[in-house]
Amino acid sequence: MRQLAITILRRTAYGIGGVTVTGMSAVAAYTSTDQGLGLKRELKFWGSVAPVVFDYWWHASSSSPFVKYQKFQSSTKQSVRDELSQQSITQNESSSSEENEIFFPVENSNNVDHTSTNDRTAAIYKELHQRNAPRILQIMLELGGLYIKLGQVLSATALPVPSDYRELFRTLQSSVPGHEEFEEVIKPTLEKELGPIDDIFESIEEVPCGSASIGQAHKAILKRHHVGDGSNQEAEVIIKVQYPDAKWKIPADIRCVGEFLQMCVFFGVADESAAKLSYDEFSRQFMAELDYEQERSNLEAVYKSSLDDSAPYKRRNVLVPKVYPNLCSKNVITMSYLPGPKFEEEARKQLESLGFDTSQGMRAVFRDLAKESTNISEEAPSPNKAMDSWRSWRMMFVETAGSFVGVDNIFLIARLWQEWADRHENALSQTRMLEWTKEAIRSLFDVHGHQIFDQGLFNADSHPGNILIIQEENARDCSPKLGLIDFGQCKRLTLEERKKVAKLLVSVANNDSDDIVAKHFRDLGIKTKNDSTKFLGQFARLMFGPFKPEHLKHEWHRSLHELDQVVYFPNELSMVHRTSMLLRGLAMSFQINVSVGELWCDHALAALQS
Repeated sequence: MRQLAITILRRTAYGIGGVTVTGMSAVAAYTSTDQGLGLKRELKFWGSVAPVVFDYWWHASSSSPFVKYQKFQSSTKQSVRDELSQQSITQNESSSSEENEIFFPVENSNNVDHTSTNDRTAAIYKELHQRNAPRILQIMLELGGLYIKLGQVLSATALPVPSDYRELFRTLQSSVPGHEEFEEVIKPTLEKELGPIDDIFESIEEVPCGSASIGQAHKAILKRHHVGDGSNQEAEVIIKVQYPDAKWKIPADIRCVGEFLQMCVFFGVADESAAKLSYDEFSRQFMAELDYEQERSNLEAVYKSSLDDSAPYKRRNVLVPKVYPNLCSKNVITMSYLPGPKFEEEARKQLESLGFDTSQGMRAVFRDLAKESTNISEEAPSPNKAMDSWRSWRMMFVETAGSFVGVDNIFLIARLWQEWADRHENALSQTRMLEWTKEAIRSLFDVHGHQIFDQGLFNADSHPGNILIIQEENARDCSPKLGLIDFGQCKRLTLEERKKVAKLLVSVANNDSDDIVAKHFRDLGIKTKNDSTKFLGQFARLMFGPFKPEHLKHEWHRSLHELDQVVYFPNELSMVHRTSMLLRGLAMSFQINVSVGELWCDHALAALQS
């Protein structure tokens, strides 16, 4: 019996040990897969945010023991007050004379603190936001990648984000993603996807010319036999390479963001419809950026359109990179190199000459400029540095004088002042650049209007960092050309969707009544709390009409917000609006007031007739 027991114990130990070893081996094998690595990153995220989630739950959730105790205490105190108050009333009624009245030192209905529950709740959330916003910012910085991008988006979105978070997230606008080492990451990826790179490229610059959360780009010289255009010459190209870990890291991060947003809704930090809308767009945007095959297809379609004489590209001197299909894969895109500085560098010079602080990054400035003209938030004007500059003495002058002479004339005065100030140094080139800039802005609107309404495929990330100024070496006396790059965030619209957007835009361009404008807005699917026709009419004009003096005043935006609030914004219009905002912000940085409706009206009418 003893020997049997020993045998059973030994076999049990062997069994447990075998299962343990097998289990640990399985776990080790799983954690090396994409799913396992993604799970590890999710665990790291939740391990970091758990204290924040607990803080909100403990102090704000109705299921929290602390909140229940607070409610119990408040209810008990109120019951005592009510009982003492009732005794006081009874004593007073039983008194036969004024001398016999007994006054109790209790709070009656006139002394009760009438601070509303909403006010107390708002104060609690305000304290929670102030305490936890720095924690969330630090988590974003530590995790990097998509979380940096998320913070940048949340700092500039028109959707409701607590001001404490928004202001801290603005600091991420100046954060530039790091880059991976060429020999350790990029070269192995290229050779895995394309083969020996020495057989394909004469040279590759190891320092990237651009980097983002999912990949980076390198300039290279393509060998003659790979050019394929019969020129028998080498060609300068850009190689866009996706990081090997992006395929599992980005989906894992998106899942974490979605689950975290659900918690924010549960705790009352975010509005449910706004959170769903922003998350859906955010996830679509980044999953689209992962799809290099789709990006290549988008770029090929836009490039082919740019060769069409009926499209505005040629007459507007706008270039699009050519794709080399044989040197593309799921993780690599090879395209022709467009030389020249980014448009944002010229815009930076113009903004700084007007007193703007661009230290937070150009995207922050352009989004602030654009959002100032389409902002329906009830928050006070942003205290960030770029917007402080907006309130500088020059723009204060614009705000005051604009009421009398109009925004267009003020912008003209600003340009004339700039010309006069620069006359003593390089006046001729400065004047040419100002004239070219005005035409370049119109060209950008023309091309993007064609993409949206004629082609139904447009770049929804048309910020100045994705626009190049190209001065060809053999054409120094000619005006520069424009180059459009980075088609990772393209949006496709069906003909029916284009027609709906076109009707709204044309009604704004024609200055139709609020009833007509609101009808076309509703046909697109927008939802507001009060379904106010006046609100929809004014909001649409704010989006696509000319910039007016009253738009410079925060009181006007507050009154619009008080009139009604957006609950759901249609996706097909969201990306069109985003594109118009970015281009409008660029125009405003050069003191050019534009009406998006007027500039896109011909393209919209063509879509309606197709």
